[in-house]
Amino acid sequence: MLSQPSSKQKKPKTEISTVKTDFSALNPQENLLIWFGHSSCYIQLNGKRFLIDPIFSGYASPVSFVNKAFKGTNIYNASDIPDIDYLIITHDHWDHLDYNTVKELKPRVGKVVCPLGVGAHFVRWDFAASDIIEMDWNEMTTPDLSVEIYCLPARHFSGRALKQKQSLWVSFLIKSGSHTIFISGDGGYDTHFANIGEQFGAIDFALLENGQYGNSWRYIHLHPEEVLQAGIDLRAKYIIPVHHSKFCISNHSWNEPMQRITAANDQLENPKRILTPKIGEIVFLNDTTQIFTKWWKSIE
Repeated sequence: MLSQPSSKQKKPKTEISTVKTDFSALNPQENLLIWFGHSSCYIQLNGKRFLIDPIFSGYASPVSFVNKAFKGTNIYNASDIPDIDYLIITHDHWDHLDYNTVKELKPRVGKVVCPLGVGAHFVRWDFAASDIIEMDWNEMTTPDLSVEIYCLPARHFSGRALKQKQSLWVSFLIKSGSHTIFISGDGGYDTHFANIGEQFGAIDFALLENGQYGNSWRYIHLHPEEVLQAGIDLRAKYIIPVHHSKFCISNHSWNEPMQRITAANDQLENPKRILTPKIGEIVFLNDTTQIFTKWWKSIE
């Protein structure tokens, strides 16, 4: 049975420990991933650059004084990010689609890949319609010969301000060369994870939403133990928990998501490889020996 999330210490008392990576110093041919906190990630894969659900404004809402980033977590700006081949948006909630961020990134974005209906936001924000790839569940696009992007189901909802469910919510899978990366987007647990695992076989890296949950949100957000089960269903070689440690959107303690998923993993007979980089720390996708700390344990 799922436990009731704690309402204590929803924000850390001290700064979150982070790493400021210099993107100009990265080898563009090296396969790597950098997490920016919450669901925002940068991925380099076989010479292509992907940016997932970027939020660099310092708040996850339509106004700057609501859902502000935890102290120390907002160390990256849109100006830090190099030219992007594919900007990937999983759905249009404020904590996944940030107007100020995407407007600032606009001159450096090749293509926007998003669910049905989300493209309308980008057209309204002066992106060229020819640069937007809208996708439905179970569709695949091959924007160039080196990349396949699959749009897959998720169990969530969408909407901004008073307009709800005007667009689709999805998960994505990126396949390039021998690498597969699954991006869950927001959503609750269901059979789609096992179906995706069966469809694609072993997935290399699964970015799974682990945070901002509650018993009343059980069908639209994963609890940490369900994140672990989703990774098992996906046959993921590595799980990277995201959607935590930057914003307070639910009632659980800020560090509870990572405490619960790692504790649950420790109880497994065959524990999963859970990667826990700090915000900004490089994950080298071809390095199977890289070790990450349980950094949240040293933060009050």
